[in-house]
Amino acid sequence: MPRNLDLTALRSFVTVAEVGGVTRAAGHLHLTQSAVSMQLKRLEDSLGLSLIDRSARTVTLTPTGEQLLSYARRMLTLNDEAIARMTDDGFEGEIVLGVPHDILYPAIPTFLAAFAHTYPRLKVRLLSLPTRTLKDMYARGECDAILTTEETTGEGGETLLSLPLVWAGATGGTAHRDRPLNFAFCRNCIFSPLARAALDRAGIEWHSVVDSPSDRAAEVAVMADLAVYVILDQTLPVGVSKLPANAGLPDLPMQNINLYRSNTLPASVSEDLARLLRDNYARLANTVRLAAE
Repeated sequence: MPRNLDLTALRSFVTVAEVGGVTRAAGHLHLTQSAVSMQLKRLEDSLGLSLIDRSARTVTLTPTGEQLLSYARRMLTLNDEAIARMTDDGFEGEIVLGVPHDILYPAIPTFLAAFAHTYPRLKVRLLSLPTRTLKDMYARGECDAILTTEETTGEGGETLLSLPLVWAGATGGTAHRDRPLNFAFCRNCIFSPLARAALDRAGIEWHSVVDSPSDRAAEVAVMADLAVYVILDQTLPVGVSKLPANAGLPDLPMQNINLYRSNTLPASVSEDLARLLRDNYARLANTVRLAAE
């Protein structure tokens, strides 16, 4: 049958080792000297080992005691962290975060994991909707924070990263050579008006091959090599590749990934949310920089 170490006795043991005596440890722990001594004896008895060299004038640990000390410190650290996290009811409930589908990857999964670790009792409800829809919901107070993809940055927004808009097609595909160009975009795509205008200015005839409110429908057409589409660099799904410069398609503008936070969020939660998103997009920015070198 598994045996369990007494955390209270371990705390007395660690304190004695750190302050150099039972009397001092008793003062730190707000216990009597005899209570600390009894806990040490109970710990030794439970292990059947001698942990403290009592023959010396000052308290010293036996080699076995030194080995246990390392384990004990880690166990107490985990215990204290768990108690602090599980009993802190300062931030409970739910926040609503809106993110457009095309920037869910690669930054958002790691952000969500880090935020859940920081606030284990605060749930995040993730909405994946087009930028226009998210901005309308945010204006109505239906979202606590949103990420958007825009050419500019609106009032109260913070730009986390700027990425180029690129033409993309099926990896190894040939759809970009077709004329008229088969162009896939969903009805709510904020990028498609920019791409259509660029094609018109370049005199490239095109037609739409998708009629759907879903980004996934456009992705399916592109993956099947039936069409091309536009997407933010570094956010391409598996099976889709950026088209080369010699594909003959016009240049596209940069786009900002912006963060908007409601002032109804608690200040510390809002700042931690922003910090974690900044950290994740900073790593993505570094990836972009390395790819350009």
